[in-house]
Amino acid sequence: MALSITFPVLISVLLYHFSLVSTAKHSLHHHTSHSTNPKQHLQQAYRALKAWKKVIYSDPKNLTADWVGPSVCSYTGIFCAPSPSNPNTLVVAGIDLNHGDIAGFLPEAIGLLSDLALIHLNSNRFCGILPRSFANLSLLYELDLSNNRFVGPFPDVVLALPSLKYLDLRYNEFEGPLPPKLFSNPLDAIFVNNNRLTSLIPRDFTGTTASVVVFANNDFSGCLPPTIARFADTLEELLLINSSLSGCLPPEVGYLYKLRVLDMSYNSLVGPVPYSLAGLGHLEQLNLEHNMFTGTVPLGVCVLPSLLNVTVSYNYFSEEEGICRNLTSRGIAIDDRYNCLPDKPLQRPQKVCDAVLEHPIDCYDHECSPMAPLVAPSTAGPSIAPGPADT
Repeated sequence: MALSITFPVLISVLLYHFSLVSTAKHSLHHHTSHSTNPKQHLQQAYRALKAWKKVIYSDPKNLTADWVGPSVCSYTGIFCAPSPSNPNTLVVAGIDLNHGDIAGFLPEAIGLLSDLALIHLNSNRFCGILPRSFANLSLLYELDLSNNRFVGPFPDVVLALPSLKYLDLRYNEFEGPLPPKLFSNPLDAIFVNNNRLTSLIPRDFTGTTASVVVFANNDFSGCLPPTIARFADTLEELLLINSSLSGCLPPEVGYLYKLRVLDMSYNSLVGPVPYSLAGLGHLEQLNLEHNMFTGTVPLGVCVLPSLLNVTVSYNYFSEEEGICRNLTSRGIAIDDRYNCLPDKPLQRPQKVCDAVLEHPIDCYDHECSPMAPLVAPSTAGPSIAPGPADT
């Protein structure tokens, strides 16, 4: 996440917020004023960081070289701030080791850092699984573990963090299904793309508060369930690129009235585009490329008031309604190559189009199940460049 203010200032702002929360939530017993030693929090932090340094095996930039002695607030990447419950007590409030290229793992002792509001470990070589002691980080607001080598099932310990709003686990080796609780926690941003995850959204779940959801480049398979509509009140960006999705796009996607970005590219979605997408009045970017959509690019989509970019290339659309044929006249970028559009350049060969269009799919009768590709073009992912045309 791009930060427009400095890391220490951000920590101070967040801790002020947490001070209001902790005043109302006396159940956070380790943040009450019962401690008689104002340095106890820093002493615990010293124990935790000392244990962590012992399991760091490579630090080519020497970021942890000065992690020596009890003055933890002077350590590189460690940021201190006044305690939310006692402004006279200094605590370790944030860790930022982004782009450190550090190799090691996270020890159980990391749970002693119970005052943390932010952990940023992007672009390192940390591996293994997340320790259960993560559950002690009750003030943690942002967790960025992206671009590391963490493994195992989805780390459900992060779902026990009551203050967590920003979760970034992308570019790791997490595998298995997503837990249903992920969709009921009060998260604002969920990034789990580029892992080995399976199973997408449960058929019956309570919804989510997230405004940004990125599930791309996993192996979810199956259909996008109609329960996606329960994201409607908050969701602004939905990216499901290269997620092995099949079946029809459910009309309920059109209920996500706050969407600004919808990217369903590089899947095996079939059938027509639901006209309900005409209800996405805030939509700026629509990407449906590299699927098996057929039918019409609907007028209701092309006249959306906020639309800036439409990509429908490498499908089997046979018609563009009204202004859809000339979106550039509205200043909207469109890529409609390699479809079955008459009088448009760079389209599929007629014999390929006929083979598909002779067997239209009725989404009301279409069973939701993984499907083999109908034609030659790859849907393996954006890293695979398709050929200029079908043969």
